[in-house]
Amino acid sequence: MTDGTTDDGSGGVRVLRAAGRPAAPWKNGGGVTREIAAWPEGAGMEDFLWRVSLADVTADGPFSVFPGVDRVLTLAEGAGMVLTVGGVRRLVDERFVPQHFPGGRPTECRLLGGPVVNFNVMYRGQAVEAEVAVVRGDLSLAVPPSATLVVVALDGPVALGDRVRLGPYDAASVTGPGARALRADGRAAVVRLTPRP
Repeated sequence: MTDGTTDDGSGGVRVLRAAGRPAAPWKNGGGVTREIAAWPEGAGMEDFLWRVSLADVTADGPFSVFPGVDRVLTLAEGAGMVLTVGGVRRLVDERFVPQHFPGGRPTECRLLGGPVVNFNVMYRGQAVEAEVAVVRGDLSLAVPPSATLVVVALDGPVALGDRVRLGPYDAASVTGPGARALRADGRAAVVRLTPRP
């Protein structure tokens, strides 16, 4: 899943290439999920503190229920969907706009115009604070001492510092305090995950 580690002196950058990700089918057969990163490493669906993934949704149907887990879903490809979360309808038809919802509520998905690809962040809010943004252009990313940044190229190439180049759906996990220069020719998801005290 990873192709190497780069250290520029202010902490580590771990590159997570899209080509190495296995696809795990959903229980209901409505799609597949590819995990990008999770903590603790090797954690399963019952014991992760946070998890970042991409999902191919190919059919209408329910999402899995995750009690105690907060979710942030970002439409990356496709026409979108209607989500019904705990009985409340939500239209998700704009790409690259993070949508927050509680993972413990029953959620139904109806596709608007064929399959979609969703970028997903799931985290246990009692243990982890998560911030999700979709950015483009040149910016500096601050990495607090205890935090992990996960950067994913959603649309167009991304450069992280002088050494790391990310193609479609490639990702980088960044740890260690300091600032990182990011250049996104298209759109990149930036996820900051910080343990709560």
